[in-house]
This record gives sequence, structure tokens and C-alpha cells, in this order.
Amino acid sequence: MAVRLGLGLPQTRQYHLGRDVPDVARAAEATGYDSLWVYERILVPEPARQGLYGVEGRPWPDHYRGVADPLVTLTLAAAVTERARLGTSVLVAPLHLPFQLARTLATLDAASDGRVVAGFGTGWSHDEYAAASVRPFAQRGQVLDEVIGVCRAVWGPDPVSYDGRFTRIAPAVVGPKPARPIPVLLAAGSRKAMTRLVDHADGWLPVASGVEQLLTQRRQLEDLAAERGRTRPILTVLRANARHSARAHEGTGRRPLHGSVDQIVEDLAAYAATGPDEIIVDLQSTLRDARELKDVAAEVYEKARAAGI
Repeated sequence: MAVRLGLGLPQTRQYHLGRDVPDVARAAEATGYDSLWVYERILVPEPARQGLYGVEGRPWPDHYRGVADPLVTLTLAAAVTERARLGTSVLVAPLHLPFQLARTLATLDAASDGRVVAGFGTGWSHDEYAAASVRPFAQRGQVLDEVIGVCRAVWGPDPVSYDGRFTRIAPAVVGPKPARPIPVLLAAGSRKAMTRLVDHADGWLPVASGVEQLLTQRRQLEDLAAERGRTRPILTVLRANARHSARAHEGTGRRPLHGSVDQIVEDLAAYAATGPDEIIVDLQSTLRDARELKDVAAEVYEKARAAGI
């Protein structure tokens, strides 16, 4: 069975949110993409006191400036599609009030006839936490735990009640309800994060940063699942952040997922061989406009399927 393929929706500055998101979403679904995905980046600090991903000296990429709100973007896509699932990879959950986030996702799922996939992470930017988080950065894991608990409660039967560390819901009717149980996927690399995933989530959201690294992390996750007695399968949805160029990169220094469509598809095939359930192909950062994004996305899809992906 072929790996499912998803496409990252246009959220960066070169795109027109109201016009290009619906246009790309329609085209991607018509091409055959199984899902449409968004990510979250709420600000870029000036000057940057913290490096990208918390790595000292690593610059923030320019395309992080002005990233559109993920849930608004998904809503625009939901309104013009019928089949494609609608996912977040990832939503920085502790930047949102748990109860409001649960209701928003439930409403979007109800409106889209059960197509939402909730992908959560804790994030890494201290500046984003200072601007928006409900709790300090040091408590991000505790807040994510509570987000998951509140979501499960709000999405479940009425009366809803919850008594947590940061959220208290007195018995109440809360609607609308999702059209079906919304899958919760988590970004997880550390043992602590993987334990949260094994115990409380439906799936895993790794980033394609090397085939060997992915295989190592998967073995760690599988071992931990066996250790903790989990028998339910863990869905794996891999994010592949690609940087397209019209001409092929030559020589031995090419970075994975950088280059022509043929080179990107070659790298996708290597990742597909590791056995993920789905691969998200995000092409938006280096393309000029929605027309180019639609054309390159269609070519990637067709060549990937022709290659057996």
C-alpha cells in the first residue's frame, strides 16, 4: 500500500491568505493529496536572543516572518475541500487556552465532517512563550498534558467536567462535538516526550532530518511502547520540509530534500522505505507564488506515485 501524501498549505509572506489558501487546497485535493497541513510560528524576535530550535547562533529563517495563523488557514481550506484531512504539524499547544483550543478544533471537525488531525508540540521559543503562553516556558510539558486532557473531555460526552492544574470545567454541556474522535499526534524526540506520546496520543509527528535518525527514534519509540504495554499501533506522520530549485543540485554536498523535483522525490522514497503511514511534503518556503506551488506540488505528487511512494 502506498504511503499517504499530504501537502503543506501556503502560510508564508509571499502568498495571499484569502485567495491562495483556497486555491492551493482545491488543487491539492484534485491532484490526489490525502491531507493538507499547517504549522505554527507566531513571531520572530528582533534581535533574536535565542537561536533557531534553541541552538545558539543558529539564525531564524526569513520565511518565519509573518506566518499566517494555522487554524484560520485550515478553516479556509476546509471550506473548499471535501475529502482531504486537515492537520496541524505542529500546533504549539501551550500558546493556546486549553478549553478554547478544544472547542475550536471540535468546531472545525464538525464543520469538515470529521477531517481534523490535531498535531501538538511544546515549541522551543522563549519569546513566543513570553508573548502568548498561559504558563511559563518551564511548565510547557505540564500544559501540553492538560491540553490533551481538556481536549479529550470537551470532545467527549456531556456533561463535560475537568479539574486540572490550570483548567477547571464545572459539569456543563459543551458543543459542538467533533464528527468523530479527533486523532491526537505529538512531536516527540526525548524520552519524556515519547512517554507522553505512548501513554496519551494516537500518533507521532517526526521531522525528516535524516533517515538513520528517524529509524533510531522509531526504535526508541517502539521499545518504550513495548515497555509500557501499549498494543495499539502508533500512527507515524513524517514532515518533509523541502526546498525546491528549478535546476538539480550537483555534487556531493546536496542537503536532503533540497533540489529539483526528481531529487526531492528520490529523498522522499528513502524516507518512505522506513515505513511511515504518511508524509507531509512542505514546499512553500522557496516558491514564488501559488501558481508555482500548485505546479511543483502536482509534479512531486505524480513522480512520487510513479516511483511507488
